Amino acid sequence: MCRALVVVCVAPEAESLRALKLATVGSDWELAPGATSVDQAVAQIEERRAHVLVAQAPAEDVVRVARERWPGLRIVVVGGGAPEGASSLVGSLEGVRDAVRGLPSPGGPVRS
Repeated sequence: MCRALVVVCVAPEAESLRALKLATVGSDWELAPGATSVDQAVAQIEERRAHVLVAQAPAEDVVRVARERWPGLRIVVVGGGAPEGASSLVGSLEGVRDAVRGLPSPGGPVRS
């Protein structure tokens, strides 16, 4: 049985979360409600068995916690620097969908 790719977005506050979700939504995956804290993001990843976390920078805390708990989770960080444990970094909201699909950004993948 196949199941849809599940994506959780996390941003520091409601307005930036709305913008991040609008940039992330796609017909090829299910978008979770989204989170504005590490605890909310962790709960959604766990509850929905998410495959991808899209985090608005600064994202060091959520990336660290998510990577420790789910080593195979794809983690996309938007803006700012690439925290250790991120799978990919995109400079702006326009690159989020390609990063969720697993396509490399023009600068290439993030290496830790």
